[in-house]
Amino acid sequence: MFLMGFSTMAVGLLPTYQQVGVLAPVLLVALRLVQGFAVAGEISGASSMILEHAPFGRRGFFASFTLQGVQAGQIMAAAVFLPLAHFMNPAAFSAWGWRIPFLLSVLVIVAGYIIRREVEETPAFAEEGQRGEVPKAPIVQAFQLSGGDMLRVVCMALMNVIPVVATVFGAAYAVQPAYGIGFAKDVYLWIPVLGNILAVIVIPFVGNLSDRIGRRPPVIVGALGSGLLAFAYLYAISIHSVPLAILMSLLMWGVVYQGYNAVFPSFYPELFQTRTRVSAMAISQNVGTTITALLPALFASVAPPGSANIPLTVGAITLGVTVVAAISAWSARETYRVQLNDLGHAGAVPVPKQEYDRMRARTIEGAGPGAGLARP
Repeated sequence: MFLMGFSTMAVGLLPTYQQVGVLAPVLLVALRLVQGFAVAGEISGASSMILEHAPFGRRGFFASFTLQGVQAGQIMAAAVFLPLAHFMNPAAFSAWGWRIPFLLSVLVIVAGYIIRREVEETPAFAEEGQRGEVPKAPIVQAFQLSGGDMLRVVCMALMNVIPVVATVFGAAYAVQPAYGIGFAKDVYLWIPVLGNILAVIVIPFVGNLSDRIGRRPPVIVGALGSGLLAFAYLYAISIHSVPLAILMSLLMWGVVYQGYNAVFPSFYPELFQTRTRVSAMAISQNVGTTITALLPALFASVAPPGSANIPLTVGAITLGVTVVAAISAWSARETYRVQLNDLGHAGAVPVPKQEYDRMRARTIEGAGPGAGLARP
């Protein structure tokens, strides 16, 4: 969290190209890489911590709050950025106004300090330490114990292609004059905001669903469904329909994609043993996300301005990537009925479904009236 906060704040302090030349974009790329690695590491740690504290039968529900927080944070970021972009003089915003949201990340550093000061290790990890089973080289051991599952997570993390299509290539396609679509920038900026608002609502319901039917079905449906909807979203942009583009974006990203997005915070860490859980998930997810960061360049090269069938070309690549993610999820072990201490072990025996349902029902009843969202 500290690394994420400092690297984000540093973006707001970057010199301009006129001041230092090519060093400016080099520094920006370096800071963005640090941000990306820090975010993936933080998600891995937070997901694992929530998972190991959550009661059996509700791990998916509670772990989904990790991504609900991410989407809520993006809404808060937009709440700062959009008013500045709208009300500031364009020249002033381009000169220095854009730095304000980045500098405000000093609040993340303060929050990180307070949170980290109060957080203790989970009982599961403390148990590993008492038995002397905490590895001195967790990365090496992660590859030794879970190389196959790490590869699966890399492939599933390629699902980041959907946000890339929705907010990066989609934005360029809709707004850049060279493509000739002509969507207004201030209108298009609302697509990620509305998508995130919808995602915040949908995520806990999908997380709870994964506790009832398993992790793999929502991930597979979310992957294939959002991949198919990419065609409709890009087609809506191609026919200059702002309402249809917004609707397809909300359906693709705000709803269907959450089948993956709400479940991976529980599914990924459940694939690994306690001793290597955070390292294995962080490395795998970072690799997959880094690969998808290269996709905008691929999209621009195969579908440049003036080319024909842009929705079909980019949509086909997107669907192909999501099919890879779906196959990876299908090939993975189902984990939702496996006890915490058995997670990551290939021979772990899941709790029988009827017994699991009874245990889950007792857990929900014990949570009292506040557990209404998680009722079967």
